[in-house]
Amino acid sequence: MSLSIPFIPRLGKLATAIGLGFSLLAGSLVAPTAAHAEGEIRIAEQFGIVYLLLNVVRDQNLIEKHGKEEGIDIKVDWTQLSGGAAVNDALLSGSIDIAGAGVGPLLTIWDRTHGRQNVKAVASLGNFPYYLVSNNPKVKTIADFTEKDRIAVPAVGVSVQSRFLQYAAAKQWGDKEFNRLDKYTIAVPHPDATAALIAGGTELTGHFSNPPFQDQALQNPNVHVVLNTYDLLGPNSPTVLFATEKFRNDNPKTYKAFVEALAEAAEFAQNDKGAAADTYIRVTKAKIDRAALLKIIDNPQFEFSVTPKNTYPLAEFLYRVGAIKNKPESWKDYFFQDAKPLQGS
Repeated sequence: MSLSIPFIPRLGKLATAIGLGFSLLAGSLVAPTAAHAEGEIRIAEQFGIVYLLLNVVRDQNLIEKHGKEEGIDIKVDWTQLSGGAAVNDALLSGSIDIAGAGVGPLLTIWDRTHGRQNVKAVASLGNFPYYLVSNNPKVKTIADFTEKDRIAVPAVGVSVQSRFLQYAAAKQWGDKEFNRLDKYTIAVPHPDATAALIAGGTELTGHFSNPPFQDQALQNPNVHVVLNTYDLLGPNSPTVLFATEKFRNDNPKTYKAFVEALAEAAEFAQNDKGAAADTYIRVTKAKIDRAALLKIIDNPQFEFSVTPKNTYPLAEFLYRVGAIKNKPESWKDYFFQDAKPLQGS
C-alpha cells in the first residue's frame, strides 16, 4: 500500500519550521470575512479517512441536493487545514462556517466561546481507533518515551491526539502529571509525520496518527503500536464537525441541508464500503491501493455514523485537570440538539 506523502529529510529545526509554516498558512486563511446570507456554507476538513463522510458529501453534491429540497441553491466552499488550532482560529475569525477537527479542539473552543459565540458540535464523523505509533524499539509504552524522542501530533496541546496522550499520561502517572509528555510533542501534519517515521533517521520517533496514515506507517516492520485509543477509552468518536450558534440560527435551511447531507453520507459509507473507498481515492487523489484501503475501512471497529459515541469521558477529564473551565454535564452540552444525531454519549 502506498500514499503520496512528502518526505521530510530531517526534523529538528525543520519541525519548528513546519509548525510555523502552518501557523502562517492558517493566518492567511483566517482573515475575517463578511457574514453571508442563507445559501452559502464554507467547510474546513483535515487529512485522513476519518473525513470520508465529507468526501462523500462533496462527491455526490449532497448539500446542494438537500438545499434544493429546502428551496434554496447552496454554494459550498471546501478548505483543507492541518491541526485543530488552525481550524478553531478559522471558525472564530469567520472565514469558515463548519469546522472539522477532533473532540479535543471542539471542547477547547466550546469552553472558550461558552456564553458568547456558543460553538457546539453538529455531528460525529464516525468511530475509529487512533494509534500512537513509534519506530523506536525501546518504546513499548508511553512510559518509555524520553527527551530524545519527539511525538508528532496535528496541534500541540489542542488536537484530540494531544488530549488522548494527556488522558493516557494521567492514567499512567495521575492527574497532576497529565501533561507530562507534552514537551515531547511537535506539530506536524499527518502525511509528513508518516513519511518521516517510515524513513527514520530523525528525532521524530513517535506519531499519534489516524487512518490511513497509521496503517501506512505500520507497513514498515520498524514501526509498532504503542497505544490504541480503543484500549484507552473504548470505541469512541474522535472527530466531529462544529459551528457557531449564529451560523446555525441565521441559516436554518442551509444548516438543515448540511445535517441531512451528512446523515445520507454516513448511511452510504457504512453500507457500501467499496463505493466509500472509491470516493476517498477520487476526492482526495490519494495514491493508495484500493484493496488496502478497503481492508482498512472494512475494519469492524470502524463505524461511519453522525451519532457521537463515548466523547464525554474526555470532556470530563479535561475539566477535571483544568484544561477547560466550564463543566459539561453531558455530551448534550457541547452538541447542538437536532433531529440528528439522536442518542449520543
